[in-house]
Amino acid sequence: MGGDTTIVVGTDGSQTSFAAVDRAARLAADAGATLVIACAYEPQRGHDVERAQDILGPDAAYQVVGSAPADESLRTASERAHAAAADVKVETTAISGKPDAVLQQVVRERNADLLVVGNRGLNTLAGRLIGSVPLDVLRHTPVDVLVVHTT
Repeated sequence: MGGDTTIVVGTDGSQTSFAAVDRAARLAADAGATLVIACAYEPQRGHDVERAQDILGPDAAYQVVGSAPADESLRTASERAHAAAADVKVETTAISGKPDAVLQQVVRERNADLLVVGNRGLNTLAGRLIGSVPLDVLRHTPVDVLVVHTT
């Protein structure tokens, strides 16, 4: 890898996803690649925002519901990436949708060379029955996928 290489890593704000970010940051730094940290989210429904405003008041509700949790996850993940590899070039993106579909979208849009995900849910009964992000991206992503042992 080198030159215009791009590595994508997904985060959901969990400690296990941050372990994948750490590994991806070190890989990107070693390869001179750009690291794109992606976070999928589901937008708040209007009813949920109204309910929070009724309970907390409009100013407090905006702070809790109006700011996307994905933004905080990305901020923390970016800090972690720079702590793992100080010279890594990091870009972040938050996209509404299911995690596996969002990661595949980012891989395509950024013409990525590698996707890095954590293994959470990969070896569980629930993951086998209803699916897991690592399993879904392994099946459908057109680039190499590195599954980091994070659990």
